[in-house]
This record gives sequence, C-alpha cells and structure tokens, in this order.
Amino acid sequence: MFTGIVQDIGWVQALERRGADLRVTIGTQRLELSRAALGDSIAVAGVCLTAVGLATHRFDVDVSLETLARTTLGGWQIGQRVNLEPALRAGDALGGHMVAGHIDGVGELLARSAQARSEQLRFRVPPELSSYLARKGSVCIDGVSLTVNAVEGDDFEVNLIPHTLEVTTLGQLAVGGRVNIEVDLIARYVQRLLGESAP
Repeated sequence: MFTGIVQDIGWVQALERRGADLRVTIGTQRLELSRAALGDSIAVAGVCLTAVGLATHRFDVDVSLETLARTTLGGWQIGQRVNLEPALRAGDALGGHMVAGHIDGVGELLARSAQARSEQLRFRVPPELSSYLARKGSVCIDGVSLTVNAVEGDDFEVNLIPHTLEVTTLGQLAVGGRVNIEVDLIARYVQRLLGESAP
C-alpha cells in the first residue's frame, strides 16, 4: 500500500525489452533505498512495481504486458521523470489516502490555469472511470494523492499547491500529457458491492 505522497522524482535510466515485457532502470535522487530489499514494492508514476535489482541510487523493475497495456509505461523514454514512493511500513504516517498502485486507466490533461499561487488542472478519464470520481473525493494521478474539486461528465479538476507543483512531475505536465489514474479504493469496492462491474 501507498499514500500518494511522493518522496522523490526519479528518471528512466534504461529500457530493456525482454520478449513482450520490459525491464526498466529507475534513477533516484533522495529515495532511501538502503532500507529496500529485492522484492519490495515501489510506486513509480503511481504504478506498484517490484524491485528486482537495487543499487545506491537506482533500482530495476520488470513491467508485464498487462501493465504496459493499462498504463503510460509503454510510452516511456530514456530520461522520463517519474514520481516515486516506497511502500508503507508499519507506523508510517498516512498523509494522503490509501493507494494500491493498481492503475485503473490513463487520463489526459486538458487544461491548466493559474489560481493565485496554485494551479487548476483539468483531466479527462475513460468513460468507465468517471462514475468513481466525486467532488471532494480522492484520486491518484501519476502517484500523487489529490482531492477532486469538480466533476463534469468524463472530466474532473484538481488544484495543485506550490509544494505539489515543485516536488512532483505534475508541475511540468503539458496539456495533452497522459497520466496514470487510480480511482479511490472505497469507491471501487462500493460499486462492486452494489453489483456493478469494476474497471
């Protein structure tokens, strides 16, 4: 489990095709990898991935065909900047919301505009995800826990404070950029309990 509180911005150092799958090497700046072990989960741009190789300032992950098809990872390039968060440990603060790192779909940034010192970002999600979004509910975008401020059809808006703009990749996201979307876990389970199919 994760919280959607980004701890570092890393970057893609290497991409190695292995059949239909992909091995990715992620470089880090501040992420504390000395406590990590092979097999640990790390959220990379919101995607829960397993560390299969570890060094002081980098780690390797294998990405399955399913993950490549459901997330933005299939379009990554060398140098791509990515939000990083290690898995929660017992006793860690839960600063965002409960995040599984299981991506529900890919969204697109439609517009961004300044609002005082913050910025308002408007995204569009696939139609099958829109029912999981609610005003003042939670959403995870590229691994960042955010509050939904408005929902209209398949579009929703969030506000980013200066700190979030500075310490995540969303500060540099251009209009038209694609992002990994994880809807709120509670909304997903409520829909399942009501007998409706989940994404």
